[in-house]
Amino acid sequence: MTTLTVREAITYSAMLQLPDAMPASDKKRRAETTIREMGLQDCIDTRIGGSWSAAKGLSGGQKRRVSICIEILMRPKLLFLDEPTSGLDSAASYHVMKRIAHWARHEGMTVIASIHQPAAEFFASSGFPCPPQRNPSDHYLRTVNKDFDEQDSTTAAEESIEILVKSYQSSEISQQTEQQVAGICQQGRASRRRTVQKGSQASFVTQCSVLTRRSFVNMYRDLGYYWLRFAIYLGLCFCVGTVFYDVGHDFGSIQARGSMLLFVAAFLTFMTIGGFPSFVEDMKIFGRERLNGHYEVGSFVLSHAVSSIPYLIIVSLIPGAVAYLLVGLQRTPQHFAFFATLLFLCMLLVESLMMIVASIVPNYLMGIMTGAGIQGLMILSAGFFRLPHDLPSWFWKYPMYHVAFHKYANQGFYKNEFVGLEFPRTNNAGTTIDGEEILRYVWEMETGYSKWVDLGVLTGMVVVYRAVFWGVLKFGEKIKPILRGGGSAKRATTVDVDACSDGENAV
Repeated sequence: MTTLTVREAITYSAMLQLPDAMPASDKKRRAETTIREMGLQDCIDTRIGGSWSAAKGLSGGQKRRVSICIEILMRPKLLFLDEPTSGLDSAASYHVMKRIAHWARHEGMTVIASIHQPAAEFFASSGFPCPPQRNPSDHYLRTVNKDFDEQDSTTAAEESIEILVKSYQSSEISQQTEQQVAGICQQGRASRRRTVQKGSQASFVTQCSVLTRRSFVNMYRDLGYYWLRFAIYLGLCFCVGTVFYDVGHDFGSIQARGSMLLFVAAFLTFMTIGGFPSFVEDMKIFGRERLNGHYEVGSFVLSHAVSSIPYLIIVSLIPGAVAYLLVGLQRTPQHFAFFATLLFLCMLLVESLMMIVASIVPNYLMGIMTGAGIQGLMILSAGFFRLPHDLPSWFWKYPMYHVAFHKYANQGFYKNEFVGLEFPRTNNAGTTIDGEEILRYVWEMETGYSKWVDLGVLTGMVVVYRAVFWGVLKFGEKIKPILRGGGSAKRATTVDVDACSDGENAV
């Protein structure tokens, strides 16, 4: 998470992975010990940084060491490391691998790592010595790389590769490796099966608490998450307030009020899709941490919703107050509180919708287009641009009109504003029309129930959308291994050491 410091990232991870029985002070001590052992003490309070971060942040090699720290906290029995020394200088590579080897010996860990460490002696003994004054890495790549060879010279690279393979197979290094693998497999047969403890040992409550705090900090520091949207909302609401400034209570104010409230319910909440890139980044982090078993799906879904609530309250309350007061809507605390609450729920609901999209379409452009398309359909069928009685029955009225949250948002906003008001029937007539008649005959809204029912429906839709988000994530966990031919994801929790009976297969 690019907005966190090294200390915060590893400490939060320790809180998530280590058991509840371990005191918080011990978890922090282990986190800081691990940081020092990986040589990151000089950047312990530096933010990690990344492509979306304004700060430069850590180097690639430092980020790699942070990743190792996070995975080593639990002292796992089995650890996979993909090129842990890439991006490190020779001294850092030596100390990192020395520390990993130390952990493997003293913690009983099995470490499987891929590293880039070409051996000059092996190439020389195979007939490909490195010429003087040439970079060894360049020489090795030139020997085996056939991508840019011409057709008549391609065979030279292929022959070189074949010679190197045969040379290794007959080398003393290969024989020593096979003997080591055979010895390891013989030792493993004594225990038969070894259960590898996988996943978080923290309770559900602890997971939710830690994830909520971490997400709250990330949202605060990431300017694009809420603060940029807040500034845009503030500007838009000021524009709305000046366009509809002091609409009054004449006949023309009926249409003005309706248009203003529609803009708030539809287009202002539509802007929530601007946070989609941040949602995608959250999903990437969730994917990696979930595969490593750091926490449950439910913990992530609940904590993300809870941590976003304070920011959504600010985003809906302050800009909403600017528009509400400038336009001159019903000026009672009760009416404004309902207006702000309804706007907050709409934003929370759209954010829940976009999280569902982010879990299915993890691509910025395609995700924004998908979310915008879904909301466009809902706005079109919400009963404003085409009154409910005029909507075609198939699809648009059943089911779109009834499942679109904009229907209940519009009705809530309109009932909150029009009920209790009276307007002249025309600009020159002396008779009046009350707000309920306008709702029933002008906007064709359902007036058989109060605005609080609409508020309750939207609250229920927020819960349903979050439940769908949880279901999509759980379904993805079940279906992805099957689609990839890997079977059940739970197969990785146990390592069968008898599978190492064949040396070549083990390598």
